[in-house]
Amino acid sequence: MLPDKDGPNGGGGVQNGPGTEDPSVSLFREYLRLKTVHPEPDYDAAVRFLERIAEELALPMKKVEVCPGRVVAIITWVGSRPELKSVVLNSHTDVVPVYEEHWKHDPFAAVKDEHGNIYGRGSQDMKCVTIQYIEAIRRLKAAGKRFSRTIHLTFVPDEEVGGHKGMETFVKHPEFQKLNIGFALDEGLANPTNAYTVFYGERNPWWITVRCPGSPGHGSRFVENTAAEKLVSVTPPKQYQDFVKEHNRTPLNLLPFSALQKHMDQNFTSTEESDPWWHAFSSTCKAMNVTLQKEIFPAATDSRFIREEGLPAIGFSPMNLTPILLHDHNEYLNEQVFLRGIQVYERLVPALASVPPLSGEE
Repeated sequence: MLPDKDGPNGGGGVQNGPGTEDPSVSLFREYLRLKTVHPEPDYDAAVRFLERIAEELALPMKKVEVCPGRVVAIITWVGSRPELKSVVLNSHTDVVPVYEEHWKHDPFAAVKDEHGNIYGRGSQDMKCVTIQYIEAIRRLKAAGKRFSRTIHLTFVPDEEVGGHKGMETFVKHPEFQKLNIGFALDEGLANPTNAYTVFYGERNPWWITVRCPGSPGHGSRFVENTAAEKLVSVTPPKQYQDFVKEHNRTPLNLLPFSALQKHMDQNFTSTEESDPWWHAFSSTCKAMNVTLQKEIFPAATDSRFIREEGLPAIGFSPMNLTPILLHDHNEYLNEQVFLRGIQVYERLVPALASVPPLSGEE
C-alpha cells in the first residue's frame, strides 16, 4: 500500500480521518502507478498486481496467453449454481500514451490534490473501474455473500490499440467459451451531469492505411501527379468511405488501401425492461435513485467483440459529475466519485449474479 499523503507537491486530498486514506483509494493509486502505457506497456507488472489481488480475495486466477506476451487474466468467484450462465466484469489493463509536458502532475504518480482529484493516465480509462470491481467483490465476500451465478473478472490487454491481440483473439479462444457468459459489463464514459451514462452499442471502427504513390520533385517545381495531390481526394473522410462502400474501390483506383480493422457488426444489447439482464441493471440503479442516460458509445471498446459473439454487454463507468477526460491531458477522477462507484457495483453485481434461471438454463 502507498502512503496516505504525497507530500508538499501531492496533496493529501479528502481523508476518512486524520492521516488516513480509504484503502480502496490507495489501491487505485497504486494501480495507476503501473506503467501499462503504449507503445511498451508493462503487462507483467499488471499480472503480478492481479495475482496479488486474487490471493487477497482468496479466489483463483487463470492466465490465458492469447498472443505472445499478451495475457488475459481471469479471476473467478464460483456461484452456488455454476451451471447457470455467468456474469463477466471486463476491464482492460493498457492505457494510451501521454505528453508529460502538458500535465500538471506526473501522469504515473497518481497525485491527489487538495480537492481529492487523483491525476493519472487511466484514472478514467479504465483503471478506476478495474479497482471498483475488485473492491466491490472484496466487500461482498467479506460480508459473507454468495450468488447463484458465477462471476468472472477479466483483465484484457491491448484494448487501446484495437484489441486484436486482446479481446478480439480471446473471444475465439476455448477459455472464453468455458466462461459460459450470460451478460458482461465493460467500460463507459464519465458524465459531467448527475446522471450515469450507459452504452448498449457502439460505432464500428474502420482503421485503414492509404498509400498514395506519386511523382517526386522539388517544391519549387510545379510537379504533377504528386502523392499529396492524390491524398486530397480522401478528404473529407466520410466522402472517401461513402465512395468505397458504394463502389468497393478507391477513387479513380489511384489510392491503394488496406483495412487494419473493419467492423461491420451492429449488434445492440437490449434495454427493454422485459429483458431480465437489463431489468436487473436498471431496476437496481432506480432503487439507488441513479439516473441513467442511454447512448451509443461514440468510439469503440472491447464490448463490440463480446456483442459480435451474440452476448449482451453494457458499457458503464460510474463516474458522474466528472468531465470526460479519457485520452486527454490531466486525466483525473475525484476520490469521492471513485468510492461511490464501488457502492454502485456493490449493488449491481449481486443483482446481476442473482438473475433467476432463464429459458434453457434449468
